Order: sequence, then structure tokens, then C-alpha cells
Amino acid sequence: MSEAQRVSLHDVALAAGVSLATVDRVLHGRSGVRARTVAHVQAVVQRLGYRPDPAAARLARKRHTRLVFVLPTGTNTFVDMLDKQVHATSPWLAEQRATAAVQRVDVFSPDALARHLATLRGCDAVVVMALDHPLVRAAIDNLVADGTVVVTLVSDVPASRRSHFVGIDNVAAGRTAASLLGRFIGARDGRVGIVMGSRALRDHAERLFGFEQVLAAEFASLRVLPPIEGYDLSKRTDPLMTQLLHAEPDLVGLYSIGAGNRGIQAALERNGRAAGIVWICHELTPHARQALLSGVAAAVINQDAGHEVRSACRLALAAVSGERVLHDQERIRIDIFLRDNMP
Repeated sequence: MSEAQRVSLHDVALAAGVSLATVDRVLHGRSGVRARTVAHVQAVVQRLGYRPDPAAARLARKRHTRLVFVLPTGTNTFVDMLDKQVHATSPWLAEQRATAAVQRVDVFSPDALARHLATLRGCDAVVVMALDHPLVRAAIDNLVADGTVVVTLVSDVPASRRSHFVGIDNVAAGRTAASLLGRFIGARDGRVGIVMGSRALRDHAERLFGFEQVLAAEFASLRVLPPIEGYDLSKRTDPLMTQLLHAEPDLVGLYSIGAGNRGIQAALERNGRAAGIVWICHELTPHARQALLSGVAAAVINQDAGHEVRSACRLALAAVSGERVLHDQERIRIDIFLRDNMP
């Protein structure tokens, strides 16, 4: 049945031979209706295939739905892109009788993140870029127990009671990075460096797993070095990368799992190693775009920040109001960008 033919409450009332008020009482489980009438109305609802209209339900609410996005502090440009996309959705959210605010917290600290989540009780929905840690899982579960919808963004906490995860398949992203790196390096032997934010971030750990899996199986001549943890900070990745370059003269490949790419590029260029090292990184930020154009980066694996924010909003609102979800619409693709196909 099309939206134009949607069965209405009036249709149910007419078919059941009762008033609108009676239908409303039955659908919401209110008292004051005889058991026989309740059974009759429910049978008519089932026969006609009546479904509540989510848009009408939102308009009928006297209050707005409050969404809060919890994003990491720091200098991560991709996080800034997510922040901007949240604000860009404001006009659409207003039409849905909803608002969204962005709050920043140190997600690398499970204590700080868990404490911050505890302050959000009473919100209708929380979208969080989270650390997969017992304290954080407990904080998410407490929010859900209090009636708050929780959606994880970019990095998942799958053992928690969150409603949905919005992000790419990070194991597949790591496998993709390894496949690209191995093919770009070609027949050369050598070592491959890895820079990640933290093993405690599930998306980074999953990317690392996928990357190492493919490199070990398909590119045995390349030896993967122990990962460097830069906490997604350029000021930290720069000196760590400089140390790696000095310690590994035969470094032929580099996989940057998280952020901090400005520091990596600066170290590669300052030490004259940009031309000899194949570098694969994540997220098509302005800095990554420049690295591709200059030839310092070989490829960028991307997830669309705008799609992720809009998907998180749709899923959160659907969970709050009981709407259906079109899962194909919410699937986040893995994009691969080279210098030749940047948008």
C-alpha cells in the first residue's frame, strides 16, 4: 500500500463501528474499553494492516526530541567534519521536531567518557564515538536502561545495549588497505609501519586485524612492524614517525589507521622519505586531499561524514518513535580515493 493509501485511524474506526476515541484507547492500551471491543478493534487493525504514521506522531508530540552527539576532543579533522555535518542537519531535524547538540570529550579516557555519558540521562538519544571499554559499556547500558536510545558512530561498542552502529566495516577497510599497499609496493621487499590512534578504539583494532591478516597471507615479503599509537594527534605522530624513519631505513610502506596525518606527512617530507614509501591513510580530509595531490599519499580510504551523521539521526529518531528502518539506506560504504578520482 502506498503512502497515499495508508490506512488511517478513521478507516479503522469506520470498519470496526466504534469511535476514534475508542480506537485510540485500544491502540495505547488504555482502560475503559470492554474486552470484546478491544479484541474486535485489534482484529480490524490486523486485517486492514494499520500502521501508525511516524510523521504524524512526531507532529502530534508537544515536545522536541533531543539528540546529543558525543565526539572526541583534539585536532582530528574528520571529527570536525562530523561536527559540521551535525549542524548542517539542523533544518531537517527541525522539521522532525528534533534538535541535536555536539559535546566533546576525551574518548581515549574511559573514565572521562563514562562520566560524561552518565550526565546525559534524560536525553532522548545519544550518538557516541566511543571507546570499547567495560566502563563505557556500562555507561551505555545505564543510559538505555533509563530510556535513552544510544547509537554508536564510527567506532562500535557491540557488547553494549546500543541500538545501532553507524560506520564502515572496519575489518574490510583494513584488508582493503593491505591489498592496496601490497600492490603499490610491488616486488620490493621491506618493512611496513603502522600508525594508529589506540588499540582500545575498536575501529582501529579491527582495521589492524584486517590489515595484518591480508599482508601475512598475500604479501609474505613485507614484514609488519609493531604499531605506533599516536592518539590521533599530529603533534604526537610527527616525532614518533621521525623515530621510526631513523630506525627503519628499509621502510617501504606505511598504513595510517586513524588521524594525525599532518604529523606523518611532515615527518615524511622533512626526512626526504615521501617518494620511497607507499602511504595509505584514512578519511578524505582537506589535509589528506593535499597529500594525495602532492603524491605523498598513495590512496585514501574514506567514509562519508555527512552520510554517517544523517544515518545516525535517522536511526536515533526511528528508535525513539518506533519507525521502521531501511537498512540498505543506512549502509556506509568504503570509498577508495586516488589522486585521479577525488570528488
